[in-house]
Amino acid sequence: MKNQADVVVVGAGHNGLVAALMLARGGLDVVVLEDKDAVGGAAKTEKPFRRVPQLATSTGAYLLGLMPPELMRKLEVEIPVLRRDPHYFLPTTGKRYLMFGSNQAEMKVQFLAFFSEQDWRANQALQKEIGEIRDDVHRTWLEEPLGIEDTAEKYVRPALRKPFVDLCRKPVGQYLERFGFKSDLLKAMYAVTDGFSGLTGDWDTPGTGMNFLVHNMCRLPGADGTWMIVKGGMGTVTQRLAEAAGKAGARIETGSEVARIEPGMRVHLRDGRELEAKAVVVNADPFRMTKMAEFPADYLKRIDRYKRDGTTFKVNLALKGLPRFTCMPEDRGQFGSTMHLLPDEADVMREMHEAFADVKAGRLPKFPTIEWYVHTTVDPSMKDPAGHHNSALFVQWVPYELKGTTWDAEEESYVKRLLEICDRFAPGTSELVADTFPLTPPKIEKHFGISRGHIHHVDNAFGFADRLPYSTPVQGLYSCSAGCHPAGSVIGAAGHNAAERVLRDLGR
Repeated sequence: MKNQADVVVVGAGHNGLVAALMLARGGLDVVVLEDKDAVGGAAKTEKPFRRVPQLATSTGAYLLGLMPPELMRKLEVEIPVLRRDPHYFLPTTGKRYLMFGSNQAEMKVQFLAFFSEQDWRANQALQKEIGEIRDDVHRTWLEEPLGIEDTAEKYVRPALRKPFVDLCRKPVGQYLERFGFKSDLLKAMYAVTDGFSGLTGDWDTPGTGMNFLVHNMCRLPGADGTWMIVKGGMGTVTQRLAEAAGKAGARIETGSEVARIEPGMRVHLRDGRELEAKAVVVNADPFRMTKMAEFPADYLKRIDRYKRDGTTFKVNLALKGLPRFTCMPEDRGQFGSTMHLLPDEADVMREMHEAFADVKAGRLPKFPTIEWYVHTTVDPSMKDPAGHHNSALFVQWVPYELKGTTWDAEEESYVKRLLEICDRFAPGTSELVADTFPLTPPKIEKHFGISRGHIHHVDNAFGFADRLPYSTPVQGLYSCSAGCHPAGSVIGAAGHNAAERVLRDLGR
């Protein structure tokens, strides 16, 4: 490796790779330093199952929804995506169910049969309003952010400015109540999948509305506002970005951990090598970045305010076959969707509040909220020769640290408990499990290198200019972390926006 470059990018996650690609195409000499043995960050396709060693799965991030189509066109990177239709499945332990998809007539039949006309009207009103807000604010994602109120004034149609600001600033529960849903189960489903995902907060927590907005910014071609599956798993995204960056001239060095960054942009690697650059762009989370360089006290205080524990438990599963739901024994496409496992209608709100209270007290909740996936039903290319399915339970919430015990002591029994919840909806599921690869928050931290196991780096309760700026107070040092605008998830906009700032600052 040469000991000089125009720009060093620290970390080969998706944002770092987007930044490297843009900077290299801007005519700069770019080196990407990745401490792991492979690129990808938390967007990887791996084969982690010891008992089913040929089965591939997206171990971390598992869906693509929020990457702006304008960015994909600008990068000239083609990512093969597969539509999930239906995209949501809400089963119950009885006869009721809902499948959300493109067949609106069938959806209405299910709403009227199993829920109510009031719920149908509320759902239509919610989708209309959030779609209009999405249309108004999507342009802001590829720009340096304004404050929330200034964003409303500049970008949002007048009739929706107050709802937009309230959504960004207040709890998701207040936003959902506006639409007049009769069913607590439906309100809980929307709150869980979009308001709570990857965030430390519940129904009444300010900022969960911001997270809801972020998760409803899906604009991929053909997605119709839904999240999509990437063919070959999420590693396809980062592999294609890495390939494009390499073709543009960027050099990617894996197994190269940065120890510290000194003024003048002297980059010291853990193995003793040194590298000089005009600019350094850090893709690592903000908390890891502060350990690499010296920052002013007020900047460190800002970053410290972002500090939250990860509360997500990702249980990757290898299945011998597909489960059978009591409410829908036949396969009608539900397995490719987000399958929402929630407490019964009469108990859902109470149990949701109790679960979050347990987590705040350091206890494992008896019934956490669960999203369940079986992506091999949509992308069979990821099956192994024996035909195993990859699957995952995406669990909200769990504590990062357990009071009076440890994750090592509790993990196996808690995975069993989660599978018993699956058995309530689809009896016999536990018997289909050939292997597991569980990622508790501490294991997410270790496996992907994310501080406190927080999958979004910074809670999506922080939005727009409230997130970490791309430019740091240290001359020549920038951040393109998921902690920057617009949000945590596989988006790539932070990499784009940070690269634009660097190109401007270097006179390119």
